[in-house]
Amino acid sequence: MIEIINRQTRYWINRRKFKNLLRDLVKRYRLKKPGIVLAFVGTKTIKKLNKKFLKRNAPTDVLSFPLGETSADGNFYLGDIVISAPQAFKQSLHLEHGLERELELLAIHGFLHLLGYEHEEGFEEEEEKIRNLLIKD
Repeated sequence: MIEIINRQTRYWINRRKFKNLLRDLVKRYRLKKPGIVLAFVGTKTIKKLNKKFLKRNAPTDVLSFPLGETSADGNFYLGDIVISAPQAFKQSLHLEHGLERELELLAIHGFLHLLGYEHEEGFEEEEEKIRNLLIKD
């Protein structure tokens, strides 16, 4: 099950688009109906999460919380992705592309972290390959 949650009100989020993006990623990596939550939040929330889990007292753009476990009912839960819509907006202005594109890029980035990819050799190449396959200009 893929769940999209919008906990911020400043920016409009096309939930269907992000659900479809995650479905495409699940299909691409041949995962069998994993549980994934993608949450869009504001600056205060992402800052609190970043401080609590990464000990960084500042907002960030995306956080991933991989679980990768099968529950008692047999459902596999991959994890959670949390994206700061305000941070994404700032980055979209700096990178000179739209907010929705930046949110898509962050969702892909977060998903790859759920799969276990880290910022080491190969991460950027995999991220670029997926972007080119799934995001239309």
